[in-house]
Amino acid sequence: MRGDGLAGGDGGAQRLGELIPAALRGMAAGVAERGGPIPAGGPAAVAAALVAQGGELTAGHSAPDAAAAQAGAAGPDAALGAERAPGVPGPAATAIASPSGDPVPPALPRRGVGPEAALEELSRLLAAGSADPADPACAAHLHCPPLAVAVAADVVASALNPSMDSWDQAPVASELEREFTAGIARLCYPAAEAPDAVVTTGGTESNLLGLLLARETGVVQSVCGANAHHSVARAAWLLGLPAPLVVPCEGDRMLPAALAEVAGPGTVVVATAGTTNTGTLDPLPEIAEICRRKKARLHVDAAYGGTALCSDVLKHKLAGLDLADSVALDLHKFGWQPVAAGLFAAREAADLAALTVRAEYLNADDDTEAGLPDLLGRSIRTSRRPDAFRMAVTLRALGTDGLGALVERCCATAAEVAERVERHPGLRLWGRPELSTVVLRPVVADETGGDELVARVRRALLEAGTAVIGRATLPTGPGGENRLWLKLTLLHPHATAEDYGPLLDRIVATASAELVAGRESPVAS
Repeated sequence: MRGDGLAGGDGGAQRLGELIPAALRGMAAGVAERGGPIPAGGPAAVAAALVAQGGELTAGHSAPDAAAAQAGAAGPDAALGAERAPGVPGPAATAIASPSGDPVPPALPRRGVGPEAALEELSRLLAAGSADPADPACAAHLHCPPLAVAVAADVVASALNPSMDSWDQAPVASELEREFTAGIARLCYPAAEAPDAVVTTGGTESNLLGLLLARETGVVQSVCGANAHHSVARAAWLLGLPAPLVVPCEGDRMLPAALAEVAGPGTVVVATAGTTNTGTLDPLPEIAEICRRKKARLHVDAAYGGTALCSDVLKHKLAGLDLADSVALDLHKFGWQPVAAGLFAAREAADLAALTVRAEYLNADDDTEAGLPDLLGRSIRTSRRPDAFRMAVTLRALGTDGLGALVERCCATAAEVAERVERHPGLRLWGRPELSTVVLRPVVADETGGDELVARVRRALLEAGTAVIGRATLPTGPGGENRLWLKLTLLHPHATAEDYGPLLDRIVATASAELVAGRESPVAS
């Protein structure tokens, strides 16, 4: 089969039907070779996958001895070693040779190998060397396992390749996006007269839009909690605004009394509904009342917690969200979409007029006056993918009730895992989860190991390829000093608390092993 065949047009679907099985075969083989949530050996071993060895791209080469030894040493006990062999699996330690015999990156050969071979080889390599968010032990970040229906929809969108910057490139895609974003806007603002929403790449872009629209209304100063996402400060910098005024928090929640002292006309308050560190939600009703009284604008970063609106059980946590001027949502978190799947909703559609820009070849005045929709003013980007399509397919398949049920499941699992942490003699729980984040710390770290031990536990599990867990710095030490905690962000809707029991034991065993290793190390002494 020719490698330059097209995915669209007459026969395009047939070509995809012939090629996709090769990609899936490679993916399945790579997953089997990896054998865990992430390849073992750490960055050095994974880098060796692409540059260390010449020859054809085949299985059977292990990682360098040093990396393998390091990965093996990271495991806390023999059971861990039996569960996950050290080193990098098959294709993750090979490269393709150039005609001269020198190894070259597998994506840049002088002569092609053909579409089926390329798909199978590199899909196998990618799968063997990837972190797998569908593994319950991959729980470090707000990085969800995507739903199969969303991935299948993404294949169709990629094949047809609508470009969402002008109607003549995306006739139906633009209409589907319009209907979908209108529904998202109404979900956020059920009683608003004229809400609207646009598609973004995620929470970072949505927060940038929140500050951009605020600036266009005369805002000159942003205000956020110490718990705010780093993108808030970055957005202020990009927009030429002063650095945000940072309001203190308690329990990872913004303190309304402290906010009242700095909010006022000319400010935009950025509240958080689901913090990155703990999943905690700011007190939105109190914050909204302060903003109303002080004549401040309000933007809510609900990238994590926003889709709890789909759940009758959980949506009370977002009371007050509809009082915000704008909201950031992100369906590649609690929405189980492939990246990227961000959304930005505004209570007043007129606010989005700040995005208007004219380009004669895309949205000429005479075209828009003749009835062609203006898509260029729907984003700060020009060319962009039809990301709304797979989101719309997912909601069509599950309904908001179905999506809300998945959110409920993850939050319920997190509550059960937190109970297990509380009962575990080797672990300390930071607090009860509000969403699906469980923050914990090995007891031995408080007794003798400190933050250095906590950091080593995370890296040891990562390098062994047995678990991917996160970290969070929180003011829990004496006098409010920062302490390092471990974090489980549970976004697997089908995992149960029982699935995480071995991971909790593994954390404790690794902490004990790292404590002993630290005492015996001449460097540590």
